[in-house]
Amino acid sequence: MTFARGPYSYGYAAPPPKPGVIPLAPLGLGDVLAGAFEAYRRHWKVLLGVSAASYAAAAALVFGVGTVAWAALADRYDRWAAAPGPDGDQPELAPLFVGVGVIWLACALGLLLATGLLHAAVATVVQEAVLGRRTGFGAVWRRSWSRLGATLGALVLPALAALVPVLLSLVGFCLMLGGMIANIASNGGHHTDNGAGLLITGLLVLLLSTATLPVALWIWIRYSLAPTAAVIESAGPLAALRRSAELVRGSWWRIFGCTLVMLLIIGGISFVVQMGVSLVAQFSMFTLQAETNLTPTPGTVFLAVGGLVAVVGLVQLLVQALLAPLQPLASGLLYVDQRIRRENLGPALAAQSAV
Repeated sequence: MTFARGPYSYGYAAPPPKPGVIPLAPLGLGDVLAGAFEAYRRHWKVLLGVSAASYAAAAALVFGVGTVAWAALADRYDRWAAAPGPDGDQPELAPLFVGVGVIWLACALGLLLATGLLHAAVATVVQEAVLGRRTGFGAVWRRSWSRLGATLGALVLPALAALVPVLLSLVGFCLMLGGMIANIASNGGHHTDNGAGLLITGLLVLLLSTATLPVALWIWIRYSLAPTAAVIESAGPLAALRRSAELVRGSWWRIFGCTLVMLLIIGGISFVVQMGVSLVAQFSMFTLQAETNLTPTPGTVFLAVGGLVAVVGLVQLLVQALLAPLQPLASGLLYVDQRIRRENLGPALAAQSAV
C-alpha cells in the first residue's frame, strides 16, 4: 500500500488528527524525535527481530567466507611465520592480502545487506505506525526482501559519498607513515627526498579528504529520504534518489539538524552504556583480584584485559543493534513530514487511517 497524495492545502478546521505516532501536520523537531521513539516502543519486537535476523545473516556470510579463506590458505601459514631463508627470500604474501581483501569485502557486503534490510523494514513500520496500525514480523520481513534491491540502490550513492573522505584519509595516513619510515630507515635517520615527497603527498591527500567532507555530507542528507521512498512509493533506486532530492530541496538544513540531533542522542546513549559497563567490568576485575590475592603476571593481565575488551565489545555490538532502528525511523518520519509540507499528505493519511 502506498500513500495517496492529498490536495495542496493544510486546511484543518480542528487540531490535526493523530491516528498513529505523529500528528498529521507539519512536524517540529520534538514531533520527529517523539514519533521515532514511540514507533520503536510500539513495534520493537518487529524491529529488533528484523535487525537480529539481518545481522545474523550478515555474520553467517562473513563467517562462511572467513572459514573458506582460512582453509584455502592453511598450508601457507608456516611459511609466513618462518624466518627468511639464507638467501633472504621472503614468502609470497600476495595470497594473504587477497584473503584479507576477500574477507573485508564479505564484511562490507554483509553489512550493506543487513543495513538494506533494516532500512526497508523501518520504512514498512513507519508506513503503518503513522496510520496507527500494527504489523507482524512476517509481513515486514516479506516486504523488506521484496524492496531490498531498490533500498540497497538508494543507499549505495550516499554510502559511496561518505567513503570518499574516509578512503582519502586512509591513503594520506599511509603515505605519511611510509614517508616517516623511509626517513628513519635511510641514512641513519637523515631525511631523504623520497621520504619528504611521501610526507608532503600524504599531507595534501589528508587536506583533500577534509575538503570533501562537506560535499559528502551534502550528498548524504540530500538522498537520506531515498530508502523510505523506495519502500513506501515502490520506487526504483534512481527514482527514489530523485524523489529524495525533490523532497529535501529547500529544507536541507532542517533535515540535517533533525538527523544530527537523533545521531547525537544515539551516540550519547551508546557512550553512557559503554562507559557504565566498562566501569563495572573494571571494578569487578579489581575486586576479584583483591579477594583472591592474585599476583599480577603477564598471563593474568592479558586475561583480565582481554576479558574486559571482550565484554565491552559485546555490549557495544548489542547496544548498536538495539539503537540501529532509531535513525532510519527519524528519516522515515522526516519523509512523511516533507510530503505533508509539500503535498498536504495529512488529509489523505487521515482518510486512510479511518478506513
